[in-house]
Amino acid sequence: MRGRDRAHDRAILDALEQVGYSPFGGDVWRVARKGRDVLKGSSANGRWSPPGEFEVLYTSMEPDGAIAEAGFRLSLEPVWPSRIEHDLHRISIQLERTLRLAEIPQLSNLGVNVTKYTSFDYTDTQTIASAAHFLEYDGLIVPSARHQCTNLVVFLDRVGKNLRLDVRETTPVDWGAWRKNQNR
Repeated sequence: MRGRDRAHDRAILDALEQVGYSPFGGDVWRVARKGRDVLKGSSANGRWSPPGEFEVLYTSMEPDGAIAEAGFRLSLEPVWPSRIEHDLHRISIQLERTLRLAEIPQLSNLGVNVTKYTSFDYTDTQTIASAAHFLEYDGLIVPSARHQCTNLVVFLDRVGKNLRLDVRETTPVDWGAWRKNQNR
């Protein structure tokens, strides 16, 4: 698997260490299916989660970004799933070692083919995530592939007793209104 081969590439590790880290504190948003634990992450194949390596929690810095990410996935279904209900959650979060890669040129400098950033080719971004996890960062601030905002990807096994994740507010997502707005 290419992502695992490059995870410990010295050039990637050195580049990430040069970026450095900073604490992150604030509110982020996440859409989850009604009834699902909103703070449960995923270890499935994703843009910033190499399959089976570690669990991540995908969040967005903006409510519309979180809705756009979930809405995009739902729009891939042959028929829009009309009976599934989702909630938008505002989560207060405090992290200590967050790596900020919020600009597309930064990703390009790390070897990401930015012309494919919105595609399902996750090899390069998974390599970066794996290296960041190895360097013991607790999260990544990265560009959203679905909305003009940034996302916060949290490495859940790095969230220790000094870090905080609290759900502050939950509101239902109106997919009908969202879809209508997308078709304008």
